[in-house]
Amino acid sequence: MISRRTLLRASVLSVPVLGVGVERVVSAATPATLPVDVVNNSGSNTVYAYVTGQAIDNGNALMLLEADGRTPYYPPSPSSQTPVAVDCAIPLNASGNSPRTITIPHIAGGRIWFSIGSTLAFSVNPGPALVEPSVSNPSDPNINVLWDFCEFTYDASQLYANISFVDFVALPIGLTLATSSGTQTIAGLLGDGLNTICSALTAQAASDGSDWGKLIVTSNGRNIRALSPNQAMAGGTPLFSGYFDNYIDQVWSKYASSQLTIDTQYTWGTVTGQVVNGLLTFNGVGTFAKPATKDVFSCSSGPFTTGNDEMGNISARLAAAFNRTTLLIDSNQPDGEHVSDYYTAAQTNHYARIVHATATNGLGYAFPYDDVHPTGGTDLSGSVQSADPTRLTVTLGGPGGSGTPGA
Repeated sequence: MISRRTLLRASVLSVPVLGVGVERVVSAATPATLPVDVVNNSGSNTVYAYVTGQAIDNGNALMLLEADGRTPYYPPSPSSQTPVAVDCAIPLNASGNSPRTITIPHIAGGRIWFSIGSTLAFSVNPGPALVEPSVSNPSDPNINVLWDFCEFTYDASQLYANISFVDFVALPIGLTLATSSGTQTIAGLLGDGLNTICSALTAQAASDGSDWGKLIVTSNGRNIRALSPNQAMAGGTPLFSGYFDNYIDQVWSKYASSQLTIDTQYTWGTVTGQVVNGLLTFNGVGTFAKPATKDVFSCSSGPFTTGNDEMGNISARLAAAFNRTTLLIDSNQPDGEHVSDYYTAAQTNHYARIVHATATNGLGYAFPYDDVHPTGGTDLSGSVQSADPTRLTVTLGGPGGSGTPGA
């Protein structure tokens, strides 16, 4: 089951497997390289960028950009985990100064990483496979560093990039894509976005007694990130036990006596399902078992791993509806959805609700299938995409140079 976000990390962007509503644009091949202006508005003069991904024009080999911001480095496969041997920390210009321009080749599953105050530690496993910084491993050498990333794929047909809060919130990152036909902008969080989100999570925990406040990670008395529920639970931490149980029971009760209609927004068209013998059953396609709370937050465990491509498509729309808690409101998914109805249930993904409420224009991935939206409706995933890109600008520090707390 592949979301657009997963597709970015896995392969060259192509016709969407799940048909979320993005059409492949047929055009002349993009240039072999693309300039990327990296703007430091963080308030710190010690900021580093990193670029990682798979080099499409070199057999999808693992690559990083070296510290000069233009030379690809292809790590060899080591016999055991080994630190990256070449300096790949790209120093940015001082805060408020001109951008640092880097050059990217065609890259699949790309990330542009940022760290403030110190460099990041990357290593390589046999394969080679990149060992990236982790927010869920308490022994990770980067655990107390203020860092974040945005995602992109740049291939022969287009550039696609997005900001992401799927795993955590930390630094405010914005995107501006210049194309031959215009400009697209995703402003991201304001400079104080992390602290705003942490305050709202604390308030939600006080309101419902649940574990929202435990998503906040601090270091030396400052907030350095807010984990998504999925990441916070990744290490087996017993958070949000049974949180969605009551809501899921109500959904199962509703659709035991009525039908749920799902538009696959793809060649499979519209399908209907109903709960039969405890399973949400789509005749001729497959069944979907009652999920647990951790399955809803992850969108990738339990029943969300089930079936063929068509069932995976259905599961993606169910994942979005469960996280947004709209299944009791709307039995026509996702085409009957209204953004104003998202997250209105008492038991909902309040992390996603708070992130969207804080992000400029409400845009940015807050869970893996946050790009599911009604045909012709609002896509909240916070992405830019073009078949004729000329320059990408990535801004650290919030729109208008609003800065980064603690930088």
